[in-house]
Amino acid sequence: MAKTSKAKGGNGANETERTGAPSAPAGQGTPAPASGPTISVLAQYIKDFSFENPNAPNSLRPREQAPSISININVNANPLNSSDFEVTLALEAKAAAGADVVFNAELLYAGIFRMQGIPQEQMHPALLIECPRLLFPFARHVIADATRNGGFPPLMIDPVDFSRLYQSRLAEMQAKQAKTAN
Repeated sequence: MAKTSKAKGGNGANETERTGAPSAPAGQGTPAPASGPTISVLAQYIKDFSFENPNAPNSLRPREQAPSISININVNANPLNSSDFEVTLALEAKAAAGADVVFNAELLYAGIFRMQGIPQEQMHPALLIECPRLLFPFARHVIADATRNGGFPPLMIDPVDFSRLYQSRLAEMQAKQAKTAN
């Protein structure tokens, strides 16, 4: 069953409530139609995935020092029609010990979202904050399983503040536009 996220309030708050199908009032057999803004998850899937363990079996030997791990995250959204969008969450996790790559995992995890009743000025933040927030736990699980299956401890990526990520990317774009305007 698809999950629905219903935005609360009109002040642009990022607080959401996830619900299943709308519930029927007591004593009635048919559910009431959803009112207000909704985000419905129609599908989610691995779009592209790669796991590399280039120095195996040497990379699996015990080491004195833990490898350094870098994680990069990116989010993109593409319209499919007037209300449906594909949102892609790109995760890259790379572990290195000195100049040697221990492992490299690259994942494009996507979802199809139906956006209804969301004001146009809130559509961009909803697509790039709320949708990846719903996808992240599943993408995190894929990366954890891949690193474990690759012979390493599962890499449990810390939760991501997609609102802060969105704000920082917005600030970067505005700074670039200001620089090119001068």
